[in-house]
Amino acid sequence: AAVVGALVALSIIALVLSLVKIEDVTLPPTVKYGMVFDAGSSHTSLFVYEWDSDKNNNTGVVSQSLSCDVQGQGISSYASDPPKAGVSLRGCLDKALKIVPSANQRDVPVYLGATAGMRLLREQNSSAADQVLAEVAKTMREYPVAFKGARILTGEEEGAYGWITINYLLDSFTKYSPKAHTWLHPEAANVFGALDLGGASTQISFVPKGSVINWNEASKLTLYGYDYNIYTQSYLCYGQNEMLKRLAKELIASSSSTRVDHPCYPKDYNETVSLSSFHTSPCTNRSDPRLALGDRNVTLEGRGDASGCLAAVKKLFNFSACGQRQDCTFDGVYQPLVSGQFIAFSAFYYNFKFLNLTEGQSLATVRATIEHFCTRSWADLTSSYPEENPERLPKYCANANYILTLLLDAYKFNETSWNSIFFQMKAGSADVGWTLGYMLNLTNMIPAEALAQVKGHVPSMWAAAITFIILTLAMGIAALLL
Repeated sequence: AAVVGALVALSIIALVLSLVKIEDVTLPPTVKYGMVFDAGSSHTSLFVYEWDSDKNNNTGVVSQSLSCDVQGQGISSYASDPPKAGVSLRGCLDKALKIVPSANQRDVPVYLGATAGMRLLREQNSSAADQVLAEVAKTMREYPVAFKGARILTGEEEGAYGWITINYLLDSFTKYSPKAHTWLHPEAANVFGALDLGGASTQISFVPKGSVINWNEASKLTLYGYDYNIYTQSYLCYGQNEMLKRLAKELIASSSSTRVDHPCYPKDYNETVSLSSFHTSPCTNRSDPRLALGDRNVTLEGRGDASGCLAAVKKLFNFSACGQRQDCTFDGVYQPLVSGQFIAFSAFYYNFKFLNLTEGQSLATVRATIEHFCTRSWADLTSSYPEENPERLPKYCANANYILTLLLDAYKFNETSWNSIFFQMKAGSADVGWTLGYMLNLTNMIPAEALAQVKGHVPSMWAAAITFIILTLAMGIAALLL
């Protein structure tokens, strides 16, 4: 009887184990990293991003984990000594590897995107541009990372990636729902336009209303399972630094003297430039019969003339090429009418922040603030802003008038749509710029990692089975003793 009882107990145990449900248990996704160098015309920055290997509708949910400014100027400034371009990146690369686990470093994709500064260098000296990129690549390959290449972005790519960054950070593409514990696509997505002003170029990108002509490849994007068609346009030589050079050249060319009035510079401020300095950029290297042959020094004397500054800046644009067309910016370039809200970043933001101009201020207030600043003397400015870089301080008047001309006369914002522009440089904890959009778009090219799965028991069923087995064994032992 005891033997029979034990056999029955064992049979029951085997039956219970066979009934316990076995399921696939998914392990948490691993974290992946990516690095993007923003090699601009005036400086280079490195951004490190991370995202879960489990992607959302084929687009990784990316966050910024590091921002590092490379010491020195942009890589295009090393055209005469290319190896220094690669050396300049080492400091930020060393910092980046400290936050990436050593086990992950070999799999970290690293990209370098060069923008308008290198686009200009390529126009002026293509072999020098190639050498700079080669030296950058040589340095990258010395590090334990998956270097994916260094290349020069087109202006349209730069604009499109900036647009992606803006809308990603502002939850226009996807938004996390705490109630549903998942990521959702907003039903009425509030998609923002992007306004970027760099040192050598400027970009505008937005989703236009109605039918649009002249689409290009950079305008068609797929993110989080949805398609977006955007208008994006880049203007080389219309960045802030190149604009200032072109303005100085125009003022000098319009005068036969070696002492030239500069309406945008503050009163009592003087700056001496050589005509040879205009040969360093394709934006000002074009021959001008108004300039005498040979090199000479010219002194630019500040006049603090607000209206004269605005008039001089407007001459840098060819508005007559558009005629009476409203779907045109300048130089005959097509643009649909602006619509929706815009984020203006980079030099747009920094200039207006310095002038203490914020969202919600009327266009009349903005104009009055800029006009008042332009009339202040050099002594007044240096005493009021002792911590400001003395090389940048005299240029804010020209920069502000340039921004007004670009936004109002070129892009055709007006009294009403002006309030739809928001000037900012960060959204959440991430920097606004093209690099996050670049990384976000590239995650579509990185295959989604298959989630690791193991066979496991459903916890509630397993607990019940263990309890039943213990009771059965106890009963079997009791039966044997009796």
